[in-house]
Amino acid sequence: MKNMLVAQSGGPSAAINATITGVIDAGLDSDKVQHVYGALNGIKGVLNENFVMLDEICKSKEERDLLSMTPAAALGSCRWKLKDPKDNAEEFEKIIQILRKHNIGYFIYTGGNDSMDTVYKLSQYFEAHGVDDIKVMGAPKTIDNDLGETDHCPGFGSAAKFIAATFREIACDSYVYDIPSVTIVEVMGRNAGWLTASAALARTEKRRAPQLIYLCEIAFDEQKFLQDVREALKKENNIIIAVSEGLKDARGNYVGEETKSGKEDAFGHKYLSGIGKYLEGLVGEQIGCKVRSVELNILQRCAGYMLSRTDITESRNLGAYAAISAVRGESGKMPALKRISDRPYHVEIRLADLSRIANYEKTVPTEWITEEGNDITEELVEYLTPLIQGEMDVPYENGIPKRFIL
Repeated sequence: MKNMLVAQSGGPSAAINATITGVIDAGLDSDKVQHVYGALNGIKGVLNENFVMLDEICKSKEERDLLSMTPAAALGSCRWKLKDPKDNAEEFEKIIQILRKHNIGYFIYTGGNDSMDTVYKLSQYFEAHGVDDIKVMGAPKTIDNDLGETDHCPGFGSAAKFIAATFREIACDSYVYDIPSVTIVEVMGRNAGWLTASAALARTEKRRAPQLIYLCEIAFDEQKFLQDVREALKKENNIIIAVSEGLKDARGNYVGEETKSGKEDAFGHKYLSGIGKYLEGLVGEQIGCKVRSVELNILQRCAGYMLSRTDITESRNLGAYAAISAVRGESGKMPALKRISDRPYHVEIRLADLSRIANYEKTVPTEWITEEGNDITEELVEYLTPLIQGEMDVPYENGIPKRFIL
């Protein structure tokens, strides 16, 4: 019997712990796995031999269920990029030595693009040097939904659900007054606009808010934006706008990367603004109506009270699939979701080649963005809608959600 090791890296999400839970589930059920260890703070925890025994900590179903509904990264995370083994073979040899020392035959690493790069490099090194006693598998995770070879990513559905719900609540607040107003909401996504697109899910037949959506896949034109806002204000008083934090102009520069307000601090340094704050100033100056900006920030990835049951269920299944595949002898791959149908919604899990995933960003197809560049198509709404369905029975303690703490 061999031991199994799981670790997390990259940005947290509301579903990454569900993936870890799936790995523990599969390890406990396998007669080929003696113990399931967790490495604290990703690959750094492996290099430092900073392990915990997850099969003991999460022995009960109740503990595992609580872990699966706890946001962020219970094992901690890191942003550590393994160098090319040609330049730093010692790091790879140290990892092999540590894994063998602890009788670890199965290593599951969950994360996004950079994490899959780590898994790919390890698997390639293992194969090139005849290391066949250790299987390494990736497990997908990213709220940005930008991993290739999979229909969507664990964590995205719950983040999208939170964003859609938040936009609907913002609309309720914004429509209180009868004077013209503009509310600009900045959503995460530097290079991929999937999260910003999910704001469209807040729309109803009675209220089409947000009225304008700008994704980072399309070059942003300030004058066109101002004209869009003016036209929208002619139709109704209260306008809500969703913008990706990574909006860029035609030259590829981030919009608002440098302040245009002229304000300076006590040391003569110009203030830098986020895209939402910058556009707030632009609308206030050029249009002159009441305007505010809202930055959702990390709430998009840590709102564990707004989980998508679809997301958590799929995340747990993907973790289990990665673990089972490793036990069966697979290595250097990642379980991915293939969509079979939208209505009824149905997906299948299959293994994908990491060489087609590592360091690749999947952006929103331009055909899913309207020609005007200020909204998304119904095809994208159809893609997004199933991913936010269902709610989890989140346990509460003293009036607030109960959380798993390692």
